[in-house]
Amino acid sequence: MGEDLERLLEASRDSNADDEHDPEGQTIAFERSQHQALAAETRHRLAEVDAALARVADGSYGRCAVCGEPIAEGRLEARPTARTCVRHAPSLGNG
Repeated sequence: MGEDLERLLEASRDSNADDEHDPEGQTIAFERSQHQALAAETRHRLAEVDAALARVADGSYGRCAVCGEPIAEGRLEARPTARTCVRHAPSLGNG
């Protein structure tokens, strides 16, 4: 995904078109924004997986990071990267 974004940015770098006045400008800006958002989300998800794998390695996977109690099997099935039990899951976050 990073290579696609780099190619998109490179292709538009030497262009004299601007996003505001070029008929394709809004499309290019939208595509650029979409690539950046997808790349950021992918990096975030990979970091969550890496953190879960580290917890597996150190033996803490499946235990709530707040209270230390086991995380319910159903929660881990739904969110294998969960760090907390349902009780301590952030209300808007990914806990």
